[in-house]
Amino acid sequence: MIGRRAFAILLAGLATLAPFSIDAYLPSFPAIAASFDVGALEVQQTLSLYLIAFATMTLFHGALADAFGRRPVILAGVALFAASAVGCALSTSLAQLLFFRVMQGLCAGAGLVVGRAMIRDMFAGPDAQRLMSTVTMIFAIAPAVAPVIGGWLQQAAGWQSVFVLLAVFAGVLLVSCYLRLPETLPPGARHAFALLPLARNYLRVFGNARYVLLVGAIALNFGGYFLYISAAPAFIYNVLELGATDFAWLFGPGIAGVALGAFVSGRLAGRLSPRATVATGYGVMSCAAGANLALCAWTAPALPWAVAPIMLYTVGMALAMPNLTLLGLDLFPHNKGLAASIQAFVHSAGTALVAGLVTPIAHGSALGLAVAMALLLLAGCCCWIIYLVVSGRHARA
Repeated sequence: MIGRRAFAILLAGLATLAPFSIDAYLPSFPAIAASFDVGALEVQQTLSLYLIAFATMTLFHGALADAFGRRPVILAGVALFAASAVGCALSTSLAQLLFFRVMQGLCAGAGLVVGRAMIRDMFAGPDAQRLMSTVTMIFAIAPAVAPVIGGWLQQAAGWQSVFVLLAVFAGVLLVSCYLRLPETLPPGARHAFALLPLARNYLRVFGNARYVLLVGAIALNFGGYFLYISAAPAFIYNVLELGATDFAWLFGPGIAGVALGAFVSGRLAGRLSPRATVATGYGVMSCAAGANLALCAWTAPALPWAVAPIMLYTVGMALAMPNLTLLGLDLFPHNKGLAASIQAFVHSAGTALVAGLVTPIAHGSALGLAVAMALLLLAGCCCWIIYLVVSGRHARA
């Protein structure tokens, strides 16, 4: 039987495939554009199409895991990710790179989605919150180190080396999962993968107002931070006027904030109610967004003040996220995989919309990014407030 710490590390490693495949190659955008003789907009599509594919397939990872078990879906997803990373490294045209990026997007979310369901399979209450917070804290390391490693690899060996690293990382995860990852869903608890029952379950989950509000809050909260991730090349190169090895100035503080917020969330498990913890998270995020607006409106962008509010924002985001996630999964105890799929779909669809629509509008200035962050947070906060109202009515019914 795998220990809790090893289980958390393995699930966190699986969850890092998606952010690593996003962040690690961001410093290589100019080099990819030069390699294929295309513009920045065309290279941006390697991110946008990846996110669209990721969002689409997350609708099915959980349903497949509910039908065939957790292990087979994860093992197949990691194996396909490794193969598509090799394809990216060997691409000789932008069209080939786009194809393999779409393939990466289709399989990168398997570990993230199914891992959440596995946590709920094995743990409940404060124990589930602690493990979810531990996974989030470990998972937070990937986006911090990915662009730094990517920048070093770009300078040392070119953009292809980034995808070679992703292939090796996925290979190590594949072997580790094959040897250590347990199956947490017994055959008797599985559901047939049949079209009509599956469609009914999807409609039932999407039709639950409380669930939709919770997953909307998660996606919008994260969108306020992902805005800076997707705008990282413009923010680092143009706004802060830094170089390819300086992405740590953005990702380091932000992910340190995620780790700190997740750690505090785990420590609060069983001491503070889930709703109180989420409310605290929103208070921290609101202070951060307000400070960001004030600094960007009245001062020129400069380190460290340009990134300090982002770090504070991620602390609040990570405080709220584990409980928002678990509150959503608890609404569907017999379809945890499917519920986790839809959570991931809404989350990743939100990031795709932020990258494709919001970032191109806001990335030209620090103030534009600050305003966009504040608006996304405001929308997320409204979802949480409406959820509380709807839940109160549901409890009285």
